Amino acid sequence: VQLQASGGGLVQAGDSLRLSCTASGSTLSSYFMGWFRQAPGKEREFVAAISWRGGTYYAESVKGRFTISRDNTKNTVYLQMNSLKPEDTAVYYCAADFISRFRGNYDAPNEYEDWGQGTQVTVSS
Repeated sequence: VQLQASGGGLVQAGDSLRLSCTASGSTLSSYFMGWFRQAPGKEREFVAAISWRGGTYYAESVKGRFTISRDNTKNTVYLQMNSLKPEDTAVYYCAADFISRFRGNYDAPNEYEDWGQGTQVTVSS
């Protein structure tokens, strides 16, 4: 599946952004979806994930501020980010893992087979 992430931008602390990840080439209803981020000089880290049944998982650092959701009719996964902080600044990537391949490690980058190109989120203080 090909993934296209969008919605990033430059915002101030406390603002909100909604990222979108739209798929082509296959239907997302058969994929476990994740959002990861990578700040300069740091490793890629887990942000949030959503199962094909709608179950959600979050990193502790974003719990209560970020919400992941999916609209299978639009073949799109969203990441609503509220109360943004400067430490949320990173390139955000969406990722997909096909249902038959999923091993349960939703917070591990190497769990996911397909990745989008990333969208930059910059939060100023």
